[in-house]
Amino acid sequence: MNELLAAISAGVEIIDLSRPMVLGMPQSPNHPEYRLTMPRRHGDAVRADGGSAANDLLVTGTHVGTHIDALGHVSHCGELYGGQSAEDAQRGGRLVSHGVDQIAPMVCRGLLLDVAAALGAPGGLDGGFEITPDHLDQTLETQGLVPRSGDVLLIRSGWGRHWTDGERFIGRDSGVPGVGEAGAQWLAARDPRAVGADTIAFECLKAGAGHALLPAHRVFLVEQGIYIMETLDLETLADRRIHEFVFIAAPLHLVGATGSPLRPLAILSPG
Repeated sequence: MNELLAAISAGVEIIDLSRPMVLGMPQSPNHPEYRLTMPRRHGDAVRADGGSAANDLLVTGTHVGTHIDALGHVSHCGELYGGQSAEDAQRGGRLVSHGVDQIAPMVCRGLLLDVAAALGAPGGLDGGFEITPDHLDQTLETQGLVPRSGDVLLIRSGWGRHWTDGERFIGRDSGVPGVGEAGAQWLAARDPRAVGADTIAFECLKAGAGHALLPAHRVFLVEQGIYIMETLDLETLADRRIHEFVFIAAPLHLVGATGSPLRPLAILSPG
């Protein structure tokens, strides 16, 4: 405990890897939109001493903004991870197994695999570009990293630079760069606790194809039991060439939910 307090007092640096949740932000068309309103405003009711309070009403899908996918988010041929029947798991209107409430808080080693920079495109890969095992091998060699079991592996395509251009970020016409099925299998073989990316779907999305097929989700969530994080902000880490850090994140304790908003943090030691 004393060592931890000493490290904190020495000034560890925290880099927020989440995107701000704002009205109209880009998101997957498959999920309910984010909405926030203030039904009670200051002055609507004033206490005898002059005090007043405001409050909010929040409506959002659980896969909107920076978020994590629970294992129950995707099924294949009627089954979830471990052969669990998807029909049985969702009976009653929420997941009785594989829900986001079963994801323990993460405090572990995080690695940024800056694929875009390793491939000579630090400004970002082209829409529809598929990140392959060869690209991932090249990235590790360039950065001098060796993944370990239980790490969180974050994939930067550079597409996050389009965050403020909603239509471009969604990539309906252009496609979105990302890991294909082979790349997902390569990552899963490193036994990560979770993977993440700077796009809304983690996947390689071809131009005009939308979310018709999501093989990486099948590999991670259904076949291997590995959580997926999406819409991460990896630009600060990339700009500063920070590739290794302590990763901290915890989903909301939403019982039976298929996903949750997330605020992941990269913790850097002083100096």
